Amino acid sequence: MTDLSALPRLGVGISCEFSGGPRGAGLDAVALARAYPDLVHFLEVGVDTARGLDAHMRSWAQTGLPCTYHFLDLNLAEVGDLDDDWLAHTLALVDEVGATWLCGDAGYWHLGRRERGHELLLPPILCASAAQEMSRAVRDLIRRSGRTVLPENPPATAYVGPMHLLEFFAQVVEGADTGLLLDAAHLAVFQHHRGHDPLDGLADFPLERVVEMHVAGGTLREHRGYPWIEDTHGPEPLDATWEIVEFITANAPNLKAVIYEAEHNAPSELIGNFERLNALFPKDVS
Repeated sequence: MTDLSALPRLGVGISCEFSGGPRGAGLDAVALARAYPDLVHFLEVGVDTARGLDAHMRSWAQTGLPCTYHFLDLNLAEVGDLDDDWLAHTLALVDEVGATWLCGDAGYWHLGRRERGHELLLPPILCASAAQEMSRAVRDLIRRSGRTVLPENPPATAYVGPMHLLEFFAQVVEGADTGLLLDAAHLAVFQHHRGHDPLDGLADFPLERVVEMHVAGGTLREHRGYPWIEDTHGPEPLDATWEIVEFITANAPNLKAVIYEAEHNAPSELIGNFERLNALFPKDVS
């Protein structure tokens, strides 16, 4: 098994997907980290090769603080989507920001050709054959990139396939011999959709494989009697998400990074939860 314990502990960070600084209404992660250096330790940039890096992402890279690279345009559900042009372009961007590892929602970012700003993002079919193909795709990306790659359980308002989401991704990461980026908010959505308790399936999951975790706000909605959760990335995570976060921080021995996905909110709305996350997952441990 790959020694995931050797990966660096990054602490608690914030995400940025073409929304920080001058690009849009998002917060300035550089300013946030300077104002609260004990709370914000790294940035995860969300990038596709069509748009590349923005000025905010490059500004972070100049600080020398850690960074991770979240791709927004690769179908890890399909072995054939990893082409030479995408890989070369992506690795150039990874090197430019000095990313510690690669990660991304493991499903379908596009149908057909990869187009600028497509970002469809559908989840994989939760069955054994799809898990096997995704494992092959992740292994191929690890081999060809020479980087650590962490697939992420993607968001969805509906899931197709007989497997539990955690059973599916256990097969993926064990087959690819890599770690998982567990999105606690996305898992809470799945558990709600399937009628499970928030922690169902975690006791049987290989928790030593969880390297990174995402935390984000969600909103419970209803349409014609159908209750569903929208992954809004608002400032306040659901109670079910916090329950998952607390379980993972207490039980995942190789957890190295926690991302608070709340880049569209004012810093004043975030500090309390940054403090809570740092209490659960301190950057420096003796």
